[in-house]
Amino acid sequence: MGPSLVLVMVLLTSCAGTGGNRTAAPATVPTTAPVALDPAALTALGDSVPAGSACGCHPYPQLTATDLGQERGRPVQTWNDAVGGYTSTDVLQQVDHDDQVIDDVRRSGIVLIEVGANDVEYSSSCGTTLTCYTPALPEIEANLRDIDTRVHQLTAGHAVQIVFLDYWNVWLGGHYAEARGPDYVATAEALTADVDDLIRTEARASGSRYVDLLTAFRGPDRAWDETHLLAPDGDHPNAAGHRRIADATEDVLTS
Repeated sequence: MGPSLVLVMVLLTSCAGTGGNRTAAPATVPTTAPVALDPAALTALGDSVPAGSACGCHPYPQLTATDLGQERGRPVQTWNDAVGGYTSTDVLQQVDHDDQVIDDVRRSGIVLIEVGANDVEYSSSCGTTLTCYTPALPEIEANLRDIDTRVHQLTAGHAVQIVFLDYWNVWLGGHYAEARGPDYVATAEALTADVDDLIRTEARASGSRYVDLLTAFRGPDRAWDETHLLAPDGDHPNAAGHRRIADATEDVLTS
């Protein structure tokens, strides 16, 4: 849009927070050197949401790690490898070719994954024509599957749990969307439902956990107004929004 052993995946731009936040440059050759597993470590993959863009706060991967550390009585190391603007293709490239990200995933007990919104970001050329965006959906589906498979490969040999997070809106939300008109709102909601369905389906197919942020932000009947959870750009969560995501993530991890 424009986070036994637990492994949660997310895609993000790093915001200052607990642990080793990082935006790693892609490497051409994946590392094969052994790394030490830290069961109390969390890696986040994804886009600007887990990265904390436009917030000026601790993003939800760091908040989640801090809360889990307090529950467990020991700090949870955090590697936030989410990058603002990243698509599902970018995240797949990370887990395939970025040495540092590969090491982070290999040694983590938790990995958060949230990606897909930038694959269908709003464009002036497509406007609110839904069919102009839907051709991107098969690639998102394939990339999510390949990211999931790659993370399983990297963590083979130790118990892991993968948690996918979806979106409350892949475009602007709340009053910011309403200001763009009913066609914008309708297309945004339909596209969000399509992307979220792909994320939910992949999580269930692979036996991973799933965090339903559409419900967390907009309620079970989609009647809530999420404006108060959004940054002034209307696109990214503010501090309260990241707190809401962290709470929803922790509920899934500890359920």
